[in-house]
Amino acid sequence: MAEDYPKTMLELERRFSEEAACRSYLAALRWPEGFVCPKCSARKSLQIRRDLWRCVECRREVSTTAGTVFQDSKLPLTLWFRAMWQITSQKNGVSALGLQRVLGLGSYKTAWSVLHKLRRAMIRPGRDRLRGIVEVDEAYWGGEEEGVRGRQTYEKALIAVAAEVDGQALGRIRLRHIPDVTRTTLHGFIAEVIEPGSTVQTDGLQAYRELQGYVHQRMVQHHQPADADHLLPRVHRVISLLKRWLMGTHQGAVAPQYLQDYLDEFTFRFNRRTSASRGKLFYRLAQQAVQVPPTTYDSLGHHNQ
Repeated sequence: MAEDYPKTMLELERRFSEEAACRSYLAALRWPEGFVCPKCSARKSLQIRRDLWRCVECRREVSTTAGTVFQDSKLPLTLWFRAMWQITSQKNGVSALGLQRVLGLGSYKTAWSVLHKLRRAMIRPGRDRLRGIVEVDEAYWGGEEEGVRGRQTYEKALIAVAAEVDGQALGRIRLRHIPDVTRTTLHGFIAEVIEPGSTVQTDGLQAYRELQGYVHQRMVQHHQPADADHLLPRVHRVISLLKRWLMGTHQGAVAPQYLQDYLDEFTFRFNRRTSASRGKLFYRLAQQAVQVPPTTYDSLGHHNQ
């Protein structure tokens, strides 16, 4: 399927003003080469209703939205499409309160749920790992703590950051909310997000030692703490931009249990920062929203902010 997406909000409103148009668009994204049964992978089906197919092989009945972000939602797809456009058309994203206002939703909880479900769709299943030369470091999110030393933390959230070196510039990034800075955690993060055989640059933290399967370059700090930014300039740039975004768009109101969702959104935006078309970002989000499994409100947890 050729990349097909609205270029402006006016085009979005004209194209997707009815549920049928939204469903047809999602069906084309979900099955670009024709129907595939999610149970047995058969390709033959009978369309028994406008939005319901029955697999000829296993007899399973499948709708366009079953098994996707949109499953069991009481909201019309036309509203979901507007939400996706708002999220992707704004350079820095949108808060739940902002989404509630612009869509005219009666419930803040509904806007918050829509945002978090779409954030879960921002990470493409089976995405490629980073490669080449990759800087890796950790960052902290939260207020100042008293009585803690070094990289120890009791209340701050820990974030692992990986950034590809692209000449003098930044390539793609990966972010992960991690529980600690032990060797098991940091080596596991590297293995998950970086292609084996790549060159991994880290600081002198002992937990990075004995890294297997990579060319490991330890960038050791010799002088003042300020030197750290120059040792791993790309990850420190990413950390700075991330914190600015969290404080700006979301006023810092990000609870640790939801932090990974925000990290996924930031990664989605950052890795597509050179895209000339906001419509293409809408297309990518819609494409991934039909590839990831559904998320219930209860599984998101309770929003206490």
